[in-house]
Amino acid sequence: MLSYTDDLYENYPFLMRYFENGINNSDKNIAHCILLYGNDIQTQYDLALEVARMLNCTGTHTRDCRCLNCNWIRENKHPAVLTISKVDNKPSNDASKTVISIDQARMIKNDLLVTSEYHRVLIFCDRDKDGNVCGLNETNFQEPTANALLKTFEEPPQKTTFFFLTNDKSDMISTIISRSQCFFVPSKKAEPADYSIVKDAMDGYLELERNEVLDFNERILELTKEHDAKEIFTQMQSYLNAMLKTNIYNVHLKMKLLHDLKAIETGKKQLILNMNLQTVVENLAFELILK
Repeated sequence: MLSYTDDLYENYPFLMRYFENGINNSDKNIAHCILLYGNDIQTQYDLALEVARMLNCTGTHTRDCRCLNCNWIRENKHPAVLTISKVDNKPSNDASKTVISIDQARMIKNDLLVTSEYHRVLIFCDRDKDGNVCGLNETNFQEPTANALLKTFEEPPQKTTFFFLTNDKSDMISTIISRSQCFFVPSKKAEPADYSIVKDAMDGYLELERNEVLDFNERILELTKEHDAKEIFTQMQSYLNAMLKTNIYNVHLKMKLLHDLKAIETGKKQLILNMNLQTVVENLAFELILK
């Protein structure tokens, strides 16, 4: 059984009060489309499940209620609370494995035509190879699929709520953002600051001259041949964050490091969009050394 409720109420009291107040309103006054963003996708997913539980509770309407609906949702077995991803809730004849497909969009629209006694909650997200929930982006939730559902998002059946989970709002197409109420869900996890793989390559990068940028580019590119490129970029960010902590009062250096962190984040998004790795690394090297 999932046990996430106490952590949510302890770590996100404002968000939980907001949804509680809206749901307890006689009109159940919360948005039909809710976009959650931040680095902790699992917490976003848990939050969506807890909102689904509050919407469907038929018991005491407290966080520890044990009515049938609440228990179903805690066990992630409720028939009207569905995860929509590239591997969850796909039509039987849908062979796509890397995207939320147009066939899924059609299935969702048809299913919503059937009336339900429950408040239906559809949670759109991604999954990694180990089955962990991950964030949506324009690669796994593509514009044609989103557009096929826009009318449904705009005018959903009664008692229907959609959640979209993503790392950053910029990872979503604008038509989804414009139709959603957006909430930042900050990570409360103590993230390990490991930069052991990139330390040698990054040490002294701030002192590099223009004529050394290609050597820096080659060092980073070599690392991406031995390790996952996203992990290399993440460790580069950890390295810069460590520098930030020790140079918090150096305003000029702080601005440079923040610029470089943003440049690396842009590079990570380009990787998600399957841009050529060598081009991404080269652009990043020039951005870090020359700007």
